[in-house]
Amino acid sequence: MISHLSPKENSSDTTASAIAQVTCELLTKTVDTPEGPLTILDHLTLEVAAGDSLAIVGASGSGKSTLLGLLAGLDLPSSGEVFINNVCLTQLSEDERASIRAKHIGFIFQSFQLLPQLTALENVMLPLELADIPDAKQRAVSIMEQVGLSHRQQQYPKVLSGGEQQRVAIARAYATHPDILFADEPTGNLDTKTGAAIIDLLFQLNDQERATLILVTHDPKLAARCARQITLSEGRIVNAS
Repeated sequence: MISHLSPKENSSDTTASAIAQVTCELLTKTVDTPEGPLTILDHLTLEVAAGDSLAIVGASGSGKSTLLGLLAGLDLPSSGEVFINNVCLTQLSEDERASIRAKHIGFIFQSFQLLPQLTALENVMLPLELADIPDAKQRAVSIMEQVGLSHRQQQYPKVLSGGEQQRVAIARAYATHPDILFADEPTGNLDTKTGAAIIDLLFQLNDQERATLILVTHDPKLAARCARQITLSEGRIVNAS
């Protein structure tokens, strides 16, 4: 099944070798608590077409980040199925899901998730090396230039500002030319001005890469930049636009 997903050869290829499409059917996630089972997602069905941009919004505890993790194959649902290009992630082993993530998916997190012992450039190189992509350093240098951090390549995360760290995280996410990008509150730890600059950069790179973008956000300005929005409440979609 994994053979149905093949990575993009390069960002200038106008016909991506994999059409990024994410769907879930009757997705349910339940966890055990001292008070009994808690349903985080409740029979949720969603389809995201190739090249689409989708914002997932809703109050804290509505299931947004849980949904993002399930769509990306980082976690498994209690019931229901998740598909990427008709490949059912819930029927794959963890190693097979990890292979798909390494080759086809990029991630941006609110807390940046940079490795402190690596320089900015080494953080960007890491997913390229894990995916056995040749010329990892050359590719990493190139995308560091795109995010405006050529002068900060050899710096460690602890000396970078929050905005700079998120730029490194964005560069790392797009370094492998992913078919799909997942972002969880990418501006959540940034001030308004820096957050606005990060939003512009995120959509600029996404337009260049022609990736499918699925993000969770509380930021109405970020959500408004997406082609579609869904609102979650108590694990269900209560509004879609």
